Amino acid sequence: MNKRENGKVKAGKAKSSTKLFFSGVLVLTITNLIVKAIGLMFKIPMNHIVGDEGMGYYNSAYTFYTYLYMVSTAGLPTAISIMIADSRAKGQIKQVKRIFRVAVALFFVIGIAGMMIMFFGSGLMSSAIGAANTRYSIMAIAPTLFFICISSALRGYFQGYQQMVPTAVSQFIEAACKLGVGITCAMYAINQGYEVYIVAAYATVGLTAGAGLGMVYMVFSKLLFKEQNYDAEYISESGTDETVMPGRTLLKKIILIALPITISASVMSLTNLIDAAIVQRLLQATGLTQVAATELYGNYTSLAVPMFNLPPVLIYPISYSIVPLISAARQRGDTERCRIVAISSMKVAMLVGIPCGLGLCALARPILDIFYVHSSVELAAPQLMLLAPSTAFICILSVTNAVLQSNGLERKPLISMLVGAGVKIATNFVLIQFIGMKGTPISTFLCYLVVTMLNLHFIHKHVGIMPKLSELFGKPLAAGVGCAVSAYFVHAFLSAHMSDTVATLAAIIVAALVYFVLLFVFRGVSGEDVKLLPKGEKIYRLLVKIKYVKE
Repeated sequence: MNKRENGKVKAGKAKSSTKLFFSGVLVLTITNLIVKAIGLMFKIPMNHIVGDEGMGYYNSAYTFYTYLYMVSTAGLPTAISIMIADSRAKGQIKQVKRIFRVAVALFFVIGIAGMMIMFFGSGLMSSAIGAANTRYSIMAIAPTLFFICISSALRGYFQGYQQMVPTAVSQFIEAACKLGVGITCAMYAINQGYEVYIVAAYATVGLTAGAGLGMVYMVFSKLLFKEQNYDAEYISESGTDETVMPGRTLLKKIILIALPITISASVMSLTNLIDAAIVQRLLQATGLTQVAATELYGNYTSLAVPMFNLPPVLIYPISYSIVPLISAARQRGDTERCRIVAISSMKVAMLVGIPCGLGLCALARPILDIFYVHSSVELAAPQLMLLAPSTAFICILSVTNAVLQSNGLERKPLISMLVGAGVKIATNFVLIQFIGMKGTPISTFLCYLVVTMLNLHFIHKHVGIMPKLSELFGKPLAAGVGCAVSAYFVHAFLSAHMSDTVATLAAIIVAALVYFVLLFVFRGVSGEDVKLLPKGEKIYRLLVKIKYVKE
């Protein structure tokens, strides 16, 4: 029975969904930067404490955890946020509560199952990658899956309300414990004289403790959350709709939305898992010992990969926030709003990803030298130079996935990811045999290039949205090349006259200025693009004053 009642739910002061979007992007951007900085602070001392071999064990376990984590949580929070955003847009407040209850029950079961699989299957997992001593790290990290599953149900709920603060704080708690508890436990194990693989297992305790505390914080945030203040925007327009679907119907709907998203996300994690097995086993086939192969893999995943993953943290908050925004706009039939948000999000992804990727390529060695021991940098720098250009595709990939998912096309990213995974696996087998570790970053570039092109094709064909390629790729690429070239030559000149660290920082600053100047000259940014950035409204008003954009 559909029954509209204006007085059923007490409406507090309405919170604008647009304002929530911008505040959410800002909060998550700042938090992601802090979390990445903390992650870097963890890897730097760990690199000194346990070396490349110890980080090989740690990162191997973390790869398994990431895969099971993706399978457990990648699609479900997104599905929950979409369903909650849709229900709120219709004024179905009671249904929102039932969606949450169903989601928590589902995540509880998944979390328990994932934890048990990882703990009792640690021996099989470690044997599969040719590094049997990794099992201790896998066992130590297993409980994290349960904690993360419960947190993910709550994050999906808050995402549906475009309320990102609880998610941001819980991520900070997880990262801080990973650093503080992880390093403390690792130092304790070192002082006890334990083998390096046991030290790595002790280090993973920090991640488990952080996930547990983060979950506790999310639970308390839900208990204190005042939904009526966020529902008031919709209640004041049309009252409330008392319709509530049966629990089984909601569960089926959650799974139908989440399954393709989960599979598409887990495909890439599975590819990384296979990547670890392929790299280490092929290196052993060339005559290297298991320890030497693990060291090479640990060097690549501890130095090159974290740097490569830094720039996308500026884009993930946008991808995370546009899902409920586009879903609600689509539910209201506001196609123009959907188009503007989608195109501007994709452009911002390229405006950030291209210069960061090319800049990392130009300054790979000096940037790594700031943080890590020189012997490790010598191995990692060439890998980062090859891997860095893929950053741009990672950035736009997260946005295009979000656009497709929020338009009810959850299966399309799955197709793209499966094709990309096939490309990566095939090129890995071919390239690693001939050029060793360098084949891994090259295969990553080819993989993400293919996935990005397919996603853009699906958006154009099924959503009817496609920005001009010159605006999306051309102008940012032209400005990005100027940025990278200036970074390289400024560093080369200054490093002959001052410390390499100062020269590197100066080169980054000059390159950033060159990039923004070139963007200004090429008119590569529109007003709508700027509004998606943190503090975008203020930047937009400034650009209007100087007549760079029209109001």
